[in-house]
Amino acid sequence: SGLRKEQRKMDKHKNITLIGMPGAGKSTIGVLLAKAVGGAFIDTDLLLQQKHCKLLQQIVDELGFQGFIEEEGNTICTVSPEHAVIATGGSAIYYEPAMKHLEEISEIIYLRLSLDEIDSRINNRATRGIALKEGQTLASLYEDRVPLYEKYAHRIVDCDGKNPEQVLQEILQG
Repeated sequence: SGLRKEQRKMDKHKNITLIGMPGAGKSTIGVLLAKAVGGAFIDTDLLLQQKHCKLLQQIVDELGFQGFIEEEGNTICTVSPEHAVIATGGSAIYYEPAMKHLEEISEIIYLRLSLDEIDSRINNRATRGIALKEGQTLASLYEDRVPLYEKYAHRIVDCDGKNPEQVLQEILQG
């Protein structure tokens, strides 16, 4: 059993998971990163849409905040790739079993972006599929989520003022 534990430790970083706020670039950077490391790319938002045959915003509207969080989390728990880059929805951090699963199977990288930068990147808020609690603003969402992103991240990459290529290089340099 000692050998198996050692082996799991080595396998742990075969996958890379990207977490962060909507607009941080998880999907964009994820595709570039998967190409750069020769791995698969998995976008859990797309898995969710495919499973329900609906857009993310429709799923959020239908299930409500808590229902969406559980559905998203359960979907993430079914993902067990070998050598892949996983881009999660920004709200994945609310479902602890999903985050524990991702911690087991991957290195988690938080793509950190300032609220101002996020605000300037997201221009389709109503249709984007952002899981907001009743009456929640982007600023309060940011305040709510940042401590959780930091809690689960193995690494933090600052993305302010950087283009996707620069962020990619920073991730690859480790």
